[in-house]
Amino acid sequence: MKITITGASGLIGGRLAAHLRDRGDEVTVLSRSASTERATWQWDPLTGAAPLGALAGRDAVVHLAGEPLGRRLTEEVKDRVRRSRVTGTRNLVEGLRATPEADRPRVLVSSSGVAYYGPRGDEEITEDTGPGATFLAGVSREWEDEAARAAEFGVRVVRMRTGVVLDAAGGTLKSLLATYRIGLGGPIAGGAFVVPWIHLDDIVGLYVKAIDDPSWRGAYNGTAPEPVTQREFSKALGRALHRPAVLPTPAFALRMALGETADMVTTGQRAVPRRALEGGYRYTHPQLAAALTAALR
Repeated sequence: MKITITGASGLIGGRLAAHLRDRGDEVTVLSRSASTERATWQWDPLTGAAPLGALAGRDAVVHLAGEPLGRRLTEEVKDRVRRSRVTGTRNLVEGLRATPEADRPRVLVSSSGVAYYGPRGDEEITEDTGPGATFLAGVSREWEDEAARAAEFGVRVVRMRTGVVLDAAGGTLKSLLATYRIGLGGPIAGGAFVVPWIHLDDIVGLYVKAIDDPSWRGAYNGTAPEPVTQREFSKALGRALHRPAVLPTPAFALRMALGETADMVTTGQRAVPRRALEGGYRYTHPQLAAALTAALR
């Protein structure tokens, strides 16, 4: 297959691109940065439609580009987060619309996040659950709405609501390792909120399944089948590292350091991948303990 990827330099995009190339696919990268590599096209998602040369003749497009989170959400950062996801996706879809129908990719797999649901306590969240009312929930809803517009002209659209991705090389797990390795890890804000985790191999596997399986369309929770509380996650990570994990981090300390971003860290969603399981995806790492061991290997 011929597949175009945005956000290929990120944690998921890099692993996905490597996996697709390993199985023999031809991968084209859309990037903001200029490159001498033949398979890379330069494109600023905020300034105009995606270039037809990077879309025409491809079988699928995977859209992962977006402003990184994890910092204090100032008004300036919020604007960059919204525009990178909403405007960027709109411009990608406009590029697809402008691509001649005979050469247009058949499927768009667009990233989203479980932040779509907002904080939900211990309620089980499936893909049928409506959006929340937080800033990130609103951005996620707009983001998905822009991707869904590609269906207007015959493109199959899959929206992947990704959870906390486990890999020692990046993301949340990497940020925790230094603290846990010296025995200073522990429950965050009481640890009662739910962590909708997924191993990197499985989120990549879900994207591949979404590309390959023509029956997949609409929203999917990119999470493992058994979400856990943050307290359970903390204990499991401590065991995987053979370190204690009992020192608590109070919510007020995070709010002082991160402001509104702390709400992302201290609230969660019991998001379960009902549609992925019904759609035939078989998880490589369905259990947290084994997933952490694999991620740290």
